[in-house]
Amino acid sequence: MEKDLGTPLGLTLAEYSDKGNLVPDEVMASLFDQTLNKHLDERGIILDGYPRTIPQVDTLLAMVNKKGLNIKQVLNIEVPEDELLQRALTRAKDSDREDDKNPETHIKRIRIFEATTKPAIAYMKEQLTVDSFDGMGSIEATQDLIKRALN
Repeated sequence: MEKDLGTPLGLTLAEYSDKGNLVPDEVMASLFDQTLNKHLDERGIILDGYPRTIPQVDTLLAMVNKKGLNIKQVLNIEVPEDELLQRALTRAKDSDREDDKNPETHIKRIRIFEATTKPAIAYMKEQLTVDSFDGMGSIEATQDLIKRALN
């Protein structure tokens, strides 16, 4: 959302993500804190793509704990690499997203995922309930899986 609004934070996020790089942990911590503070009165929030590193997991847990909140559930949607690349290319055409136009950027993202996010997921499994499921279905089927998991 910050990227879409063109805010200073959004421009910083785009600077990293458009090149396939992870946004630094301290920038993500700031964004998460800002987002969490906006939604403290909500029944719940869904974080998409955060946390992605072990330090981000620690930051998430510390911030949630400090605010007296808890994490009910973590969903991990698993999709094979070739499908991720195909989806990115389709999204590049359909949405004209600059960060989706270069296949090398996606390959870089997948390598980063393997190196940092997979270990973060394993680390989360030691502390939280993490439900993994197959994301190869249609958008609607995946949405249904998410809705069922959250209910």
